Amino acid sequence: MRRTRFSTEEKNFPKVKQAHWNLPVAELVERSLQNGEGRLTDTGALMCTTGGFTGRSPKDRYIVKGKVTENKVWWGDINIPYTADKFDLLHQKMLQYLEDKEVYVRDVYAGADTRYRMNVRVINTVIWHNMFCHNMFIQPGQEELETFEPEFTILCCPEFKADPETDGTRQENFSIINFGKKIILIGGTGYSGEMKKGIFSVLNFLLPVQHGVLPMHCSANTGMGPEDTAIFFGLSGTGKTTLSADPKRNLIGDDEHGWSTDNVFNFEGGCYAKTIGLTEEKEPDIFNAVKFGAILENTAFFSDSRKVDYDNISITENTRVSYPITHIKNVRVPSKGTIPKNIFFLTCDAFGVIPPIQKLSKSQAMYHFISGYTSKVAGTEEGITEPTPAFSACFGAPFMPLHPAEYAKLLGEKMEKHQTRVWLVNTGWTGGPYGVGSRIKLKYTRAMIDAALSGDLDKVNYRVHSVFNSLIPESCPGVPDKVLSPRQTWNDDTAFYKMADKLVGKFHENFRLFESIAGAEIRDGAPRLRNAHP
Repeated sequence: MRRTRFSTEEKNFPKVKQAHWNLPVAELVERSLQNGEGRLTDTGALMCTTGGFTGRSPKDRYIVKGKVTENKVWWGDINIPYTADKFDLLHQKMLQYLEDKEVYVRDVYAGADTRYRMNVRVINTVIWHNMFCHNMFIQPGQEELETFEPEFTILCCPEFKADPETDGTRQENFSIINFGKKIILIGGTGYSGEMKKGIFSVLNFLLPVQHGVLPMHCSANTGMGPEDTAIFFGLSGTGKTTLSADPKRNLIGDDEHGWSTDNVFNFEGGCYAKTIGLTEEKEPDIFNAVKFGAILENTAFFSDSRKVDYDNISITENTRVSYPITHIKNVRVPSKGTIPKNIFFLTCDAFGVIPPIQKLSKSQAMYHFISGYTSKVAGTEEGITEPTPAFSACFGAPFMPLHPAEYAKLLGEKMEKHQTRVWLVNTGWTGGPYGVGSRIKLKYTRAMIDAALSGDLDKVNYRVHSVFNSLIPESCPGVPDKVLSPRQTWNDDTAFYKMADKLVGKFHENFRLFESIAGAEIRDGAPRLRNAHP
C-alpha cells in the first residue's frame, strides 16, 4: 500500500533523491531481484545475504545518555552510553550521505494492542530490508496511512560506515537509540535483526515506565478456551519455538510480547526464525512458511538448483527466515491473548541437575527470571570443552535498558495479582551431565507442559527439592516417575550433588551483578549449596 499524502519535510525525514513509500511485497521482491539483492527459491521465498555481519553486534549498540535516560538506564557493557553531541554529528553525516540516494519508506505499528501501540517509520537504503519490516511489524490500513505520524524513526543505511576516531564508535558499524529525539541510527551492518531489536529495546524502556506493561522476550500461545494463554521464555537452543508451536494451540507470537493489565499482546506482525537444519518433519510450521513473501537470510542452494540446503552453514550458523505471522496456520488474529495462566522458563541444563519440571514460588520465579540461565556444551563455541553456564537477564539482556530487577519485580507483581503459575522446565540433560547422560526426550517435555496447561499437574503430589527449594511433581501423565527426579537418574548421589553445587555456585556468582538492587524477596529465590542444608 502506498501512502498518497506525505511530505519529505516531516519530522526526522531526510532529504533524498527519491523516496518510495509503502510499496507492496510483490514490487519489493521485483525491485530486489532487479537490483541484485537476492534470488528466488523454489518455493518463492527471497534469499538474501547480510554481508559481513550475520548477527547482531551487541558491543556496537549504544543509547544516547541524556535527560530522558541518564537516571533510568542501567548503564554498562549492555547499555553503552553515547553522547548527544556525537549523535547529532553522526546523524548529520548520514543525512548528507542520503541526499543523492533512493530510499524505501515503511510506516508500521509495533504492538497489537492499540492502547500501547507505537507508530514507527523505517527508512531503508536496502530494498529487502524494507520488506523485512513489512514482515516483522504490523501493517496499517490504507486510511491509517493517510494520517500516519511516526513516534520513532529508524534510519538504516548499511553502506554508511562510521569513523570510530571521530564518531566515538567502537567500529564502523553501529546501532544507536536516541530516546530524546526518537531516532534509531543503524549503519555499517546489513543484519536486518538490528531494526526489530532496536524497536524492542525502545518498547522495553518505555512500556514499563509509562504504562506498567511488562515487556517480554518470549513466545506465547493460547488454547481453544477463552482464558488459556501460556508464555515461553528461553534462550537459544532451549526449545522455545518448538514447544510454543503446538498444533493443539494458536500462536500469539514468536518473540516479543507485552503483559498489560488485562492481556498479553504481540509486539510484532511476523516471525524471525532460525533455519539451520530445518526440515518439514521437525518444524512443519516454519518449513511451510518459507514461501513467497518470506525472506531467507544467509542460506544457500543445493548445487545447480533453487532448493534450499538448510544444513549449509558456509556463511553462518545463524541462518534465518522472516515471514508474516499469517504464514502460520494456527495463529491468533489479532495477536492478543488473555492474562497468562502458565509461564514456562525453558533451560537446556548441560550439567544434568535441574529437574525436568518444577513449580516456582514468586521469589523463585523472580530469581530465575533475573538469572535467565541455560548452558552451552562442548563444540558450540571455540574454547568450550565442558558444560558452561550462560546467563542472560530476563532471557533477553541485550534488549533491556532498565535494570533487570525492575523487570523481575514487575513480573512478581503480575504473577501474584493474577495467580499465574511459573514453571522451570529443563530440556537439557538427565542421568548425568553432557557427555555422560542423555537429552531429556521431547515427548516427555511435551507431556509435562501439556499436563501443566491442562491442570493435570494440579492433581498430583509434590515434594520440595533439596537444592532448588522448589516444588517437584512426584508423578506426571505420560512421564516415568524416575525421570522427574534427576538425582535418581544419576544413580550416584555424591556425583549428583557435587555437580549441583558447581552449578549453584555459578548461579550465585552471576547474581552478584544484581543483588545490590534486587532486594531480599528476589534473593530468597536462590538455589542452595549442598553444604547449606542437610
